[in-house]
Amino acid sequence: MVESRGTGGRRRWNRWRVAGWGTAAFLLLLPLLAMQVTGEMNWDLADFVVFGAMLGGAGGAFELAARTTRDTAYRAAVGIALAAAFFLVWINLAVGIIGSEDNPANLMYFAVLAVGIAGAAVARFRPHGMARALVAMALAQTLAAVVALIAGWGHTFVVTGVFVALWLASAWLFRKAARARARAGASP
Repeated sequence: MVESRGTGGRRRWNRWRVAGWGTAAFLLLLPLLAMQVTGEMNWDLADFVVFGAMLGGAGGAFELAARTTRDTAYRAAVGIALAAAFFLVWINLAVGIIGSEDNPANLMYFAVLAVGIAGAAVARFRPHGMARALVAMALAQTLAAVVALIAGWGHTFVVTGVFVALWLASAWLFRKAARARARAGASP
């Protein structure tokens, strides 16, 4: 919905939106600033385009979710899930979770995201189904770590623990949003 409180039909930007997109712009400029200070940071145009697309995609997805509901728990759940997905992709592309970023075993972590995307589509973004999708992502993340351990590719327990905690925190918030929606009489 477009809010226009005496602004001649223009969209009103609130402080949270400005802070969110300002943070995204700052994060996009941070590598450029780092390149001026150290020679170890060497991004080319493709790196900036990919990072910008990741920031824009995550920010746009959150904007869409925030516009569809006023439920704070649902918004927080989406924010945590998107942040976790963003960092999972970023870490995988930058340095890799298993070995280097060139290790094909890291593709398992993109399967974790595929589980979440498929689960969200099946759930049609309803909070109860989203909670289940996020639990499935936590299980997929754990499975990837177990496969890496069994195959001798390395120990990823700390990284796995962080991501599993994020997926489960998001699932808990979606569950909370589902309960609130059920109490309000809306369909879960």
